[in-house]
Amino acid sequence: MHKKSCGLVPSRVQIPSPALHGDWKDLKAKKKVKEMKRTGPTKEKTRKLVALLEKAGRKSKSAIWIELATRVTKPRRHRPDINLWKIEKLAKVFEGKSLVVPGKVLGFGEISQKASIVALEFSSQAEAKIKKAGGEGILLEEALEKGIKPKNMVIVK
Repeated sequence: MHKKSCGLVPSRVQIPSPALHGDWKDLKAKKKVKEMKRTGPTKEKTRKLVALLEKAGRKSKSAIWIELATRVTKPRRHRPDINLWKIEKLAKVFEGKSLVVPGKVLGFGEISQKASIVALEFSSQAEAKIKKAGGEGILLEEALEKGIKPKNMVIVK
């Protein structure tokens, strides 16, 4: 690398030259960098759920089930963890609809409104608070069995 000086960057900072590094593909070929193979969820329960969601999406021709399947296949660290205070706000906006969380619902905050929440997982504290408020916490598998209509669902990020 060589030093370049411009008005925005101090002269001590080294800016890599594109001529030295070339394109990412060239760098990848030179260093033989391997990309990680995406394996999907490791839990058997989650794998079966994804298959059920995809099947429901094909059968009903509803994109929401396919979208949920793709979000559930993401690594656990990329799935949303939603707290009850956020669900409380969204329940006021989307009154009468089921809020779908393709991750875990956590118990931080309070919920005073009766809401139908569908999620991959619930913390024990969140489940207790939802029931206390008169709402219902439904797992994704149960939502498929109950036959909740896609037009009554909203995906929460």
